[in-house]
Amino acid sequence: MNHVSLTDQPTLHLLCGKIASGKSTLSARLAADSGTIVIAEDTWLTALFAEEMHSVADYVRCSAKLKMAMKPHLISLLRAGVSVVLDFPANTVTNREWMKSIIRDSAANHCLHYLKVPDEVCKSRLRARNEAAAHDFSATDEQFDLITRYFQEPGADEGFNIVEYA
Repeated sequence: MNHVSLTDQPTLHLLCGKIASGKSTLSARLAADSGTIVIAEDTWLTALFAEEMHSVADYVRCSAKLKMAMKPHLISLLRAGVSVVLDFPANTVTNREWMKSIIRDSAANHCLHYLKVPDEVCKSRLRARNEAAAHDFSATDEQFDLITRYFQEPGADEGFNIVEYA
């Protein structure tokens, strides 16, 4: 059994990728490390706001509330030496700025995992996921296209340690 040393600096793992690009699957793999937990936006949104979320605007509103509540908790976990896989989409500059504030305030290491998966592959996975009802949220191809319009690729100028997955 591996134990985390108190001198090891915790890591905040961030995930960037379109819907059904494999973020949750990668989260589970990353969390297999000792001393690492996953905090998944979809799980929390479902538990807290399922009745309120019917549109992209509802998601944005509920996600903002969740982020406000989660930030001090995430900082506390990281300062306590727990590594965190933050399964929230790092898909816009604004979301990544919020994540960067957590890194700054916690002094944690970080890694931005960028899943660079073509739209058609994501849509195919999304359809299969919807059919299997294996995810907290389902989305149509039209919703995928709408949400993907807001996707912003992470840039080196943002200052993240980026690992790309093709």
